[in-house]
Amino acid sequence: MSSEALPWEDPILAPLLVLWLYLPAYLANTGAMLGGKWIPSLLGIHSKPIDGGKILKDGHRLLGDGKTWNGLLGGIIVGGLLGMLIHAIASGNHVNDTPFLDILANYGTSESSMNSGWFWVGNEWISAFIIGCSLGLSCLIGDSLGSFIKRRRGQKREGDQSSHAPLLDTLPFAITAFVFGQLLLSPSILGSSELLMGMAILLILTPIIHRLTNTFGYWVGLKDVPY
Repeated sequence: MSSEALPWEDPILAPLLVLWLYLPAYLANTGAMLGGKWIPSLLGIHSKPIDGGKILKDGHRLLGDGKTWNGLLGGIIVGGLLGMLIHAIASGNHVNDTPFLDILANYGTSESSMNSGWFWVGNEWISAFIIGCSLGLSCLIGDSLGSFIKRRRGQKREGDQSSHAPLLDTLPFAITAFVFGQLLLSPSILGSSELLMGMAILLILTPIIHRLTNTFGYWVGLKDVPY
């Protein structure tokens, strides 16, 4: 795949390309809310906090009630399903179909090099699911890191309302997902260094995107606060 065939340097298409490819990470938190809050509330299932209620020496919770095993599983599964959806929509799109590239697109020179990826299991759909799951997991790890930092700063949840910290609520999950993709998802397109400019632009836009989507969620009654 030639880098000249892709809009790596286009300030509009580059972040759209990254957002499309990393959609499993960007929507993993929605899956976490489904698995950790909405479905348990609907079915009467108890959500189990990841930190088990542990309080550190600073007097604050390790992560808080907002990070649950149910939510972690929900985010990972939704990420995997989105990986399969991206592959279904963009299957075979490798060069001139941006920003809708296949999540299994290979940026190397040999089609067979995709088989060298740890995520490749001999089946394209399962491999797309694995990539999506890994992006979902990386997002939730970053999100948990943000919660850990907020707790150390004394910011905590008040009932169902999360503490308000725009940058810590947005940037850690995106940075973690991008680092994971660059380091561990080669030779898929997700590991291409050509995505770096688009990632940088998208990082700047992420807090804005996060606020808009949360405001919409609050407006339709899916969130308790518009942030």
